[in-house]
Amino acid sequence: MISNSLNLQILFLLPLLFFANPGTAQNNPDEIVEQFFIDYQDKGASEALDNLYSNNPWMNRKTDAVSNLKTQLEALNESFVGQFFGFEKIVEKRLTGSYVLLSYLAKYDRQPVRFTFQFYKPDDKWRTFSFQFDTDIDDEIEEAAKLYYLDLNK
Repeated sequence: MISNSLNLQILFLLPLLFFANPGTAQNNPDEIVEQFFIDYQDKGASEALDNLYSNNPWMNRKTDAVSNLKTQLEALNESFVGQFFGFEKIVEKRLTGSYVLLSYLAKYDRQPVRFTFQFYKPDDKWRTFSFQFDTDIDDEIEEAAKLYYLDLNK
């Protein structure tokens, strides 16, 4: 298990107005997440986060929060959680046609880490609204298996 300091759920409405590249703009949340993981593997956490938020012009107001998140995401390195083996979608929840949450299992050698992305489409383009990651998956699955969640009258 990751220590409590890193195990804290990290949720930021991350601001970022870095190097937007309209030539590689993604059209939907699934494509944005796919590109995030490509960047994460090939270019590192910092650039992946820069690119993730490059689609949202409102995200340039909390550079300290972005910097903190980059530091914590970069701590998920091979010496701490082992090799990164890829990702799998856990769940997709749509509030409306304009708001979606995507949750992914990031597969590391030592343990899984959940990456959660939220996207908002105020007009005609999707924007990254928030990103978080945590390691509480094992606690949640154990809680979901408790008897009081089961329908025992079947």
